[in-house]
Amino acid sequence: MLPAPRRDTPSLGHVLTGSLAAIRGEENGLATPPVRSAAVILVDGLGMSALRARSGHARRLMAAIAGKRGTIDAGFPTTTAAALATLTTGLQPGEHGLVGYSALDRAGDRVVNQLTGWDEGMRPAEWQPHLTLFQSAAASGIDAVVVGSERYRDTGFTDAVLRGARFVAESSIADRIRTTVALLEAPGSTLVYCYVPELDMVGHAEGSESVGWMERLEELDAALEPLARRVPRDAGVLLTADHGMLDVPEHARLVIDARSPLWSGVRHVAGEPRCLHLALQPDADAAGALARWRAAEGSRSWIVSRDEAIAADWFGHVAPEVAPRIGDVLVAARSRVAYYDERTATPRALAMVGQHGSFSPEETRIPLARWGAFAL
Repeated sequence: MLPAPRRDTPSLGHVLTGSLAAIRGEENGLATPPVRSAAVILVDGLGMSALRARSGHARRLMAAIAGKRGTIDAGFPTTTAAALATLTTGLQPGEHGLVGYSALDRAGDRVVNQLTGWDEGMRPAEWQPHLTLFQSAAASGIDAVVVGSERYRDTGFTDAVLRGARFVAESSIADRIRTTVALLEAPGSTLVYCYVPELDMVGHAEGSESVGWMERLEELDAALEPLARRVPRDAGVLLTADHGMLDVPEHARLVIDARSPLWSGVRHVAGEPRCLHLALQPDADAAGALARWRAAEGSRSWIVSRDEAIAADWFGHVAPEVAPRIGDVLVAARSRVAYYDERTATPRALAMVGQHGSFSPEETRIPLARWGAFAL
């Protein structure tokens, strides 16, 4: 049996969509009441598994998570580019087109990084042509605001998934939260998106079980203090994540030899270490490639063709223009491993402890905390 994202329960794609619907006075999948203004705080890399393990260091956050309704599904793939596009468009990766950390650009015969690789061959408005929820909010007369670090203000990724919002830069977690609350206190209707990348950054470098990650969690929890006392009664706040992560020990970061038969017929390797997208040569034996990977790694990964992944609903409905960005063969880790191509692996990549991209509960299960009018 292949895994599949949950479609019958609230998920990441409902969070900003539901917040905008609440401002408009519309029903939504998160059971949020009508509000004048709303905010979504996105904590990159904050999975429920890691949060529960450190719950004593996040008392404010845990108090805002209500039982089973406080945990939702991130969707697939569990990676920032795909997840944030789902959050801000309400669409699944097969529609918005950001199908992984890196993806296949068949027309350009290359692999493109969907966070940092935007160029003339991958223009934001063409690669991700759908309206964002910020554009929809602005069209309804709602002030749409993104609160984040200055370095994200003018990037291709920002243009692809945050267009339509005005950008307010703040350097620290606490300053971002305070600014978010101040925006909710201001008159008028406002939809705020606040981005917190710090936990993901330390998780990659040191692990989600590290002291450094715990310290960042404590910093986040302290910064949440204004939410309990300053959010207006006619405003609501949701906090969630784009994905969780798990720590992959050094011996399980598997570097596949450049001469390995597993690379036979493979033209490009995209995706990420826990979810490879393999693009085959035009004349390659696809069945043979699948068989080789399944024989070698089938005991610890799901290895499927693109058609099998689409049939299993991994990417939601897949638009014709998006399908070529998905690998001919996908390797999604189901045990605590990560895969690297010896020909392209860098020391920095090999040193990465915290990882994500696949279907484990550590990667897919994320929090949904509530304050203000959205508190249950």
